[in-house]
Amino acid sequence: MTRVFRLFAALFMVGLIAACAVNEDSATDEEIRQVAYTHDGPPRLTLYTMVSNDTGAGAHTSLLINGSQRVAWDPAGSFRAESIVTRGDVVYGMTPKMVDVYTRFHARETYHVVIQELDVPAETAEIALQRAMSYGPVPQSQCALSTARLLRGVPGFEDIPVGYYPNKLMEAFAKKGPRTRALYEYDGDDKTKVLEAFNATRVAETRARRKAEAAE
Repeated sequence: MTRVFRLFAALFMVGLIAACAVNEDSATDEEIRQVAYTHDGPPRLTLYTMVSNDTGAGAHTSLLINGSQRVAWDPAGSFRAESIVTRGDVVYGMTPKMVDVYTRFHARETYHVVIQELDVPAETAEIALQRAMSYGPVPQSQCALSTARLLRGVPGFEDIPVGYYPNKLMEAFAKKGPRTRALYEYDGDDKTKVLEAFNATRVAETRARRKAEAAE
């Protein structure tokens, strides 16, 4: 029994350590400045919920914030690559192309994405943006929890319930009156291939631009 208990304890600790893993990306101020993107659309909060096509359970939560710049709050997310500028769990440079890639990255044969767009006052969007940028890295399995905590400090969202379940947060956000749609795609489940292809293209574009700039 002692050996079995020790094995169980070891496996428990491995699981605990994995659950506390965080994204450690930390872009410099200059890197962020170079990719910062200001979108000319209305101030907006867009909640993304990744939902299992088999069970209907929520698998991931993230938030696109259009304030003085547009960023994605992607807590403990996997949208990370050499060409993607992140600090903590904030993804910078969310151009229309980046938003499209980000959304489609999460939609595949096993999951669809529920997209809830809510126009808000500029001050509200800016508060959400500042809270996201100052939040810091989020442990795994706390995407909905951290997003709810972020929103609770934003005017008009003080009543958002705090919990671990993406679908619960999606339901609470729905009460704010967002425009809602769902994205279904049926690519293979290995989303790393999509990210690798996107990253390779972005790296090539960046190198070509820098070469052209050096030649001027």
